[in-house]
Amino acid sequence: MIIGIGTDLLDVRRIEQTLERFGDRFTNRIYTQTERNRAARRSNPAATFALCYAAKEACAKALGTGFREGVFWRDMGVDNLPSGKPFLVLTGGAGDRLMALTPAGMIGQIDLSLSDEFPMAQAMVVISAVPTAT
Repeated sequence: MIIGIGTDLLDVRRIEQTLERFGDRFTNRIYTQTERNRAARRSNPAATFALCYAAKEACAKALGTGFREGVFWRDMGVDNLPSGKPFLVLTGGAGDRLMALTPAGMIGQIDLSLSDEFPMAQAMVVISAVPTAT
């Protein structure tokens, strides 16, 4: 059962400008350490940051709160499986919101799709409630 859908589209150049203006002050406020480490290894860190930013925006929309009600930027972290498939890790207020949305006897499942074609970065999040394994 789908309990939330969110999408976001972002111009990578906006993140480039923000990084030039605010640098670490911006990245430390918005991104997890894992996200910052991954971006630092890339030839174009702004593109990686843009994908993560879009994923966080899409997730906040899927949660139905935006960035209010205790949901903060670093409560949502983008990571990748060894296969490369991206996934979201929710902690803090975002994790609490996911638990509140998920019906009893079910677990929340978050599916994340990322796409980019310079200068745009796009993310889509689908949050589903699936039965717990017995």
